[in-house]
Order: sequence, then structure tokens, then C-alpha cells
Amino acid sequence: MPKLSITDLDLKGKRVFLRVDFNVPLDESGNVTDDTRIRAALPTIRYALERGARVVLASHLGRPKGKPDPKFSLAPATRRLSELLGREVRLAPDSVGDETLALAEALKHGEALMLENVRFHTGEEKNDPEYARQLARLADVYVNDAFGTAHRAHASTEGITHFVNQSAAGFLMEKELRYLGKALEHPERPFVVILGGAKVSDKIAVIENLLKSADAILIGGAMAYTFLKSQGLETGRSLVEDDKLDLARELLGRARERGVSLLLPTDNLVVDKAAWDADPQATSPRVCPVTEIEPREAGLDIGPDSIATFSDKISNAKTIVWNGPMGMFEHPPFDLGTRAIAQSVAAAEATSIVGGGDSVAAITEAGVADRITHVSTGGGASLEFLAGDILPGVAALTDKL
Repeated sequence: MPKLSITDLDLKGKRVFLRVDFNVPLDESGNVTDDTRIRAALPTIRYALERGARVVLASHLGRPKGKPDPKFSLAPATRRLSELLGREVRLAPDSVGDETLALAEALKHGEALMLENVRFHTGEEKNDPEYARQLARLADVYVNDAFGTAHRAHASTEGITHFVNQSAAGFLMEKELRYLGKALEHPERPFVVILGGAKVSDKIAVIENLLKSADAILIGGAMAYTFLKSQGLETGRSLVEDDKLDLARELLGRARERGVSLLLPTDNLVVDKAAWDADPQATSPRVCPVTEIEPREAGLDIGPDSIATFSDKISNAKTIVWNGPMGMFEHPPFDLGTRAIAQSVAAAEATSIVGGGDSVAAITEAGVADRITHVSTGGGASLEFLAGDILPGVAALTDKL
């Protein structure tokens, strides 16, 4: 069922517990180096403040292992949020407790308070009901705008909803669900899925689910070599999951049965693996068909023929979902395939959805992020959603009657 939206709530004078995802990268001086996630939450925060809400913000940062650690304080994110909003947002000393409750109760209409890292308490990741109840003391209503954590049943994403009357989705959460949901249920066709990354095992459920709706699935990255080896090809020292070869064959067979075009690379950039291990900078790659990989070689990117074939499929698509790089993106020149796919996705006249850290980095570095319809903020959450899994942080929100 559709879930309540923040626009369905009467916010004036209410304390709104707003779960955001400010799990942002910091430099050694404690400054935010990428504020994308903070900016993504601004529409929801501003909407609540402009309607006279008293906003209590909550997030996690890093993995502090259930105890306070200054290295994982939300102070830098709070400072950056204050700058972006043009108004001071105070940081509470903790996420729960009498002092934090007093600060929340003292908020005036249109003011915001940031709670300290919820993962400073073991009860957050354990979804401890008592910790969730303490968080709920800070709230009149609950809004979740942290899609990136929606696949985790934690106290601030799921547990708290049992102790408040209304739980709604923020604008970012709504946007993620709208685009990903439409891609799964009612995609405009042709619907092309691009999957990359290291392991088939990370994407099994996604492939299985998308075989029901996709017209074409393009597979790159190291995971392609498991599929290639399952077809009897020599993959040399490329990364292969030998325990997934039967599954790869089965998925290829299932794609044929369903009439889904499951495309694998036809050529690749390979290196002598021993030479690469000894000195990557001194190792020259060569382009070769996937049928000509030598036992001593490892494939690290898709080649020009594969780029052309994949790009042709992408150019005719009306809906595109992309998750995962085409090669060892972090080591040029093995970023060429991923960058080329980024350009092709941006040029396509299609609804394009990109998720996953390396894919998002590729469209950003290629300067085409503004030409992507929707850049997902949740890598793991978007994968689980595309796999057809129920996300606890979404299921917990109040159904719209």
C-alpha cells in the first residue's frame, strides 16, 4: 500500500523526528568532503521548518561499535547543514537522555536540533525496543528520509515507529520509491538493466527478480567472468566465483527461456596478473576477445567492442537501471568502460536510474550526473529493493488509507 507522505502530516508546532542519512565522508581535520547526502535531505528539512515544525534530526555515521567515539561525531555534518540552511542547527550531546529531551522540548517553531550519532548506542543496530522508545520520546510524528538505511531494521528506522502515532516518508524516500518502484512494476520499454561489480553472489537476487521484467541485462565487471567461465571459456586469473558457475549457467538459461537478452562482454582489457601484482603502474594492458584470454592473464575492464554493443542497447532503451562498474574503475585505464557506459546512459532518451558508489562516482566524474533522471542515494537499499525484498524502514511507515 502507498505510505503516508510528509505532506499528509500537520506539522505546525509538532516535534518531527526526521531520520536522515548523514553518513558522509570526512577528512583528517573532520570536515565533510562530500555533502551530497546532506543536500539530498534539504527539501524535506526545509519543508518541515517552513511549516513551523520543531525538527529533531537523527542519523548514523560510520561504525562506532555501539559506544561514543569523537571520530564518528555528527558535529561536522551539523556544521555543514547549518551552512546550507543558513541557520544554526544545534548538536545535542546524545541521541537520548534527559538533557537531549530538554533541548528537543525547548525547540521553537521552525528550529532544528541534530542528535548525536545514534550508533553510539548498541540499541540502534540491535533495534532494541527500549532505545527505540527513548527516541520516540523526542517525537510527536516520525518522518524517514533515509532511503540508504531503509533495508536495515534498526531502532531509528523501524523500532521507533512502534511508539509514535504516525510515520511518514520524506521527499527523498518518496522519490527513491517512485523511480525504483516504477522501474520494477511499470517500466517504459525497452527496459535495460546494467549490472557490474566484482561478484555474481552480490547480484543473484537482483538478476533473478529483474529477469521477470527486463528486456535486456548487460553484465560487466569481474562478475562477467563467472558467466564466461560457465560457458567453458578460459578466464585465466580473472576473478571468478567457481561455486557460482552452475548458477550462472542456470541464469543464462532462464534468460533465454524468458526471451531476455542477457549480454556478456565480447572483448576485454587484460593484464599479465603476476606483472600487475608486482607493479601495476609498469603493466601495459592489451585488448583481446574474451575467447583469447591466456591462463596467466586477468581481465580488468570491458573492451571497445563490448562498449559499442552495450551502448547500442542503451541508446534504444526507454528505462535504464545501472548498478556497478564495468571494470576496475579505481585504476585507470580500467575506468574506460565504466566512463563510456556513463556517457551512453546520459545520452539515452530514457528514464535513467543509477545506484551504487562506483556507478555514481562515474557519472559524477564524467560530468553527466545532471543528465541522469535519478541518482539513488542507497546502494544496498536499492539493490535489495530491485531484488524484490521488503525494506523494513519502508514497511514500518504508516499506510495511506
